[in-house]
Amino acid sequence: MKLTGSQILLECFKEQNVDTIFGFPGGAVLFIYDELYKQLDKFNHILTSHEQGAAHAADGYARSTGKVGVCIATSGPGATNLVTGLATAYMDSIPMVAITGNVGVPLLGRDSFQEIDITGVTAPVTKHNYIVKDVTKLADIIREAFYIAKDGRPGPVLIDIPKDVTNKLSEYTKTKPREIIRHTKNILDVDIEKAAKLISKAKKPYIYAGGGVVISDARDELVKFAEKIEAPVTCSLMAMGGFPGQHELYTGMIGMHGTKASNIGVQNCDLLIAIGARFSDRVTGNTAKFARGAKIIHIDIDPAEINKNVKTNHHIIGDVKEVLDKLNMAVSKQDNKEWLQEIKELSTKYPLKYPEGLTGQYAIEKLYEVTKGNAIITTEVGQHQMWAAQYYKFSETKRFLTSGGLGTMGYGTGAALGAQAGNPGKLVVNIAGDGSFRMNLNEMITAARFKLPIKVLVINNHVLGMVRQWQTIFYDNRYSFTNLNDINYESLADAFGVKAIIIDKKEDVERKLKEAIEMEGPVIINCLIDKDEMVYPMVAPGAPIDDLITE
Repeated sequence: MKLTGSQILLECFKEQNVDTIFGFPGGAVLFIYDELYKQLDKFNHILTSHEQGAAHAADGYARSTGKVGVCIATSGPGATNLVTGLATAYMDSIPMVAITGNVGVPLLGRDSFQEIDITGVTAPVTKHNYIVKDVTKLADIIREAFYIAKDGRPGPVLIDIPKDVTNKLSEYTKTKPREIIRHTKNILDVDIEKAAKLISKAKKPYIYAGGGVVISDARDELVKFAEKIEAPVTCSLMAMGGFPGQHELYTGMIGMHGTKASNIGVQNCDLLIAIGARFSDRVTGNTAKFARGAKIIHIDIDPAEINKNVKTNHHIIGDVKEVLDKLNMAVSKQDNKEWLQEIKELSTKYPLKYPEGLTGQYAIEKLYEVTKGNAIITTEVGQHQMWAAQYYKFSETKRFLTSGGLGTMGYGTGAALGAQAGNPGKLVVNIAGDGSFRMNLNEMITAARFKLPIKVLVINNHVLGMVRQWQTIFYDNRYSFTNLNDINYESLADAFGVKAIIIDKKEDVERKLKEAIEMEGPVIINCLIDKDEMVYPMVAPGAPIDDLITE
């Protein structure tokens, strides 16, 4: 049957089981939105306050559901407003498909009104992108985009569709989506056997889990593996929930703000097994002194990550869930009780700690207790983000949504919208700093409009906390433009149609968190803390990760 480009787009969305779209209409996508108007019973469209919010919402939807997130923006500034969200998803390997409109094909390249070469702009921050100038190719490109977004190491894909293409007719035939098959062809028996041999000889093995464990949904396989070889486990920021935070083998986060037990343990191990991790600079510190006495096994789906940042002794390329499944069959039960005791003593000797009084750490610990660890947590970027990773114990994947690679302030509120839309029955809490929150707080209007009951816990110290921390430690207390004017969150909440709660006493934290959670609709929780509260431990730039600043 013959359909317009806009109709083909929505039919392909149905093929891919898309149920939720985040977007903002404009001239170049009016045919798409006109068709969407006729099919509102088929899709849940959420109109965000800004296109960046739509991109972050699609990202949060994808991270929390495991599906491909979808967003739509018009040409020119609408398209460029997606770029930060695309870059965020690209750095963290999140499957998204972004649809942008553009001027008609005859107007391309003429500096037409609201024209931008968005495929050129986004080439470095997308897994792939397209401009579709021929409506007969549209359906196949859409299908390919969804496949590419999910296949292997996931990532965002952009499809730019000129306005006239969205209204031209072409033949359409419904097609079943191409099956996503886990990558196993490079998982060789000889490589599994070599890894098993290295593991059997190790007396002090350590597991460093990265975001690939979460993406691959390999939590159970990782738990089985760690217990079988009796190795302690540390997680990167992106791996939170990939190994249960309450497990006796878990030693906390690794890296710049990792626990002392994890950092010292990795430095002292004789075999480091990196699983779905990319050896980020925030993890390794000084790479020349990272895991200096250890042999390193690297397991990753992306061959480009092997030996990119840290040289390894052995690697296995493939889906980590499949690799771990094979390793669990190949390795024998190990006895490393002396090593585990050594790490346990480090954890006991160097626990995470914070000052008395009302602090961000205390508030997040109480949030964990009140929610029993069952909330989906999004964060902005800064001190509160690190405290969330340190003090909220994640036991499942898809529960911690944060911008790890790009470090995008303003990410959390949009991501919370997407997570709530994708998980309507679950509690979603965005842990924010006051500096990050103000970047995209306009999306609280979206939360109110669409009755998305997200709770935003603002750890409010009236400063750009992490930048101020660096200014304190490394810039002789020169607080250049990091002090913030107060926002009256109660008045703001009232104007946006949401509720607000103030927490200014330690003894009120638990009660008021419960009160906020029980309230219907979105809530801003304004938690007032001291401006000089710090994130510890901390590794200075260029230092080895066992050289920690603790106070």
